[in-house]
Amino acid sequence: MPWLVLFLYIFALAVWVGEVIFFSFVVAPQVFGGLPAEQAGTVVGLVFPAYYLIGHLCGAVLVGCALVLRSWSRPAGGAWLIAAGIAGLALLASLYAGVVVQPEISALRPQLHKADTPAAVQAEFDGLHQLAVELNGGILIATLVLVGLLAGQSTGGMSARRRPQRRTSGLQW
Repeated sequence: MPWLVLFLYIFALAVWVGEVIFFSFVVAPQVFGGLPAEQAGTVVGLVFPAYYLIGHLCGAVLVGCALVLRSWSRPAGGAWLIAAGIAGLALLASLYAGVVVQPEISALRPQLHKADTPAAVQAEFDGLHQLAVELNGGILIATLVLVGLLAGQSTGGMSARRRPQRRTSGLQW
């Protein structure tokens, strides 16, 4: 059974990292580079509910699996506890971005392209957008740190001077 929990952890981590990278560095630049701003905003607005739902699910799976792996790895399971904490922070960032920030952005978006839009609306939108970008960047950094923790544990701290030793269990964190 430990292999299944570890598989779910790795799968959720891969999906979340891949989703954030693909959206941030492929989808958003292509959509905003190829469509007028109003249409591009509409398109990404349609993507965001699924984007955040996937992030929320992956974050919850990461936290849950890391805590289970921690309980199975005692007393040497400290890294799983650290991983659960980092995943929990990323999950909170995702929840805040998806449940609080994005709905506010969506409510302001229709007003942006009207001729009589007050400057305060544009400023509020810009501030919320900047916050969403920062939260997304934080999630990316957190998930990349989780990848690094997993890679470090998987290699057992190998260095070029040592030969890899055969490990009997992958749950020795």
